Amino acid sequence: MTLPKALPKDLIDQLLADYKKPEDLIGENGLLKQLTKALVESALQAELAEHLGHSKHEAVTNSTGNARNGKSRKTLKGEFGELPIEIPRDRDGSFEPQLIPKHQTW
Repeated sequence: MTLPKALPKDLIDQLLADYKKPEDLIGENGLLKQLTKALVESALQAELAEHLGHSKHEAVTNSTGNARNGKSRKTLKGEFGELPIEIPRDRDGSFEPQLIPKHQTW
């Protein structure tokens, strides 16, 4: 996967539209935490789709019949404080997340 070198300026402007003070960006419920949560959870969903061989809401295409089976909660801990995220699960428990491995908090 190749990422663009810079985010589009209009996207940044849109994200910062309600910015008034530093807490809006780096506070407990600030934009950085919200973006981190959204990006991590989306990446984990992509990892699960790759593992299963099909995207969410598509027919099960793997020979084992393995499919999504809800989510479990995990709290990431880092310089940004604590961040609750949801980790997707599969029915047979064979999904091993790469971004945040099982039993790790980052």
